[in-house]
Amino acid sequence: MQYYSLQNHQHRVSFREAVVRGLAPDKGLYFPAEIPKLGKANFIDRLEEYDPLYIAFKAIEPFVGEDIPEHHLKQIIKETLSFPFPLREVEENVYALELFHGPTLAFKDVGARFMAGCLGYFRRGSSQPVTVLVATSGDTGGAVAHGFYDVPGVEVVILYPSGKVSELQEKQLTTLGRNVRALEINGTFDDCQRMVKTAFLDDELQAARPLTSANSINVARWLPQMFYYFMAYRKVKQFKKETVVSVPSGNFGNICSGMMAAAMGLPITHFVASTNVNDTVPRFFSQGKYEPLAAVPTLSNAMDVADPSNFVRILQLFAQNERALKASLTAYSFTDAETVAAMEKVFEERQYLLEPHGAVGYLGLKKYMQQHPNHTGIFLETAHPVKFTNTMPASLAGKVSIPDRVQALFSQQKQAVRMDADYAQMKAWLMKTD
Repeated sequence: MQYYSLQNHQHRVSFREAVVRGLAPDKGLYFPAEIPKLGKANFIDRLEEYDPLYIAFKAIEPFVGEDIPEHHLKQIIKETLSFPFPLREVEENVYALELFHGPTLAFKDVGARFMAGCLGYFRRGSSQPVTVLVATSGDTGGAVAHGFYDVPGVEVVILYPSGKVSELQEKQLTTLGRNVRALEINGTFDDCQRMVKTAFLDDELQAARPLTSANSINVARWLPQMFYYFMAYRKVKQFKKETVVSVPSGNFGNICSGMMAAAMGLPITHFVASTNVNDTVPRFFSQGKYEPLAAVPTLSNAMDVADPSNFVRILQLFAQNERALKASLTAYSFTDAETVAAMEKVFEERQYLLEPHGAVGYLGLKKYMQQHPNHTGIFLETAHPVKFTNTMPASLAGKVSIPDRVQALFSQQKQAVRMDADYAQMKAWLMKTD
């Protein structure tokens, strides 16, 4: 498999180089040169017969090719998928896909662990470590920190916006130490992401300290998120109905991976991109103009993204054909007030505790299903409610169960370097830090 830059289709690299580079030299995201098709009769139609590890291998192997031997790739997948992905019935025809049963209680554990396995394989025996430089709006930081913790030949630097992640999210990315460092930025997630992207294009910095990214701009973080969708469809296939999936969407990497799975042949009929008031994509769908505004802080903080990086991949998946895209994707935005009302209503009526991102996904699914009631609907619960106890509605705060591993985190000391949203300041720190 070859990958090309979305800025220059003539620039092509292997899976290995795309993972190690993270971003193309021209600042373009890497995209697979071809979309493999999975056999319908021998695979898709028999999905429920197969082991989840085999399904994941069949889904990802064409994108990896010969860059990782089969036995190593299967071991990486086994270590990645070491926790369950339950599908909970919330209402008739409405299911929550729980993606928060991993080590950091967030969906990003899968992508981070898979990428850590790939990068660890590629860097074996290397004399010069590579630095994973990543921006986080919430859960990415903790997942990357834990996924890459103590991986030989890899150092981790995480940028996060000060005061705009939850206390637990901050603890998860600032308390490990060793090869993991955190930069607390006086700014927004978009500022953090801009600084990271600028660093990748800085030849002087790259020469002194080779960099790669573990944001969903990296193909090894983005593509394994397909696994969720295969696992979910495997469970609802028995209902023999058209399936719609609603994804809480911030940087649009998760939903893009689901749409890639569909392009490979997974029979998901429709996707819903459910956003908070950072509604660049819903406005694009309704007005035909892609116009990012300043990011607005919300209860669903991991989706406080004004300029989602992965939307260009979604456009490429549909060959820039907006009509074809709109036939497969609908986008809605919801306010914090609507989010809270959904959380309270679902708990009162169904005794199911949503967190803010899952609540946005639930709202998007319900809105779509008003016009498509005969579908099987799935929304993604992307994080454990314990991550948002500080922002939960008062009526629900006492309902959150707190795992023992979370209790232990709060007693650990935060380790972070505070700095302004200034690239020169970050570069100087990176150049002098061992």
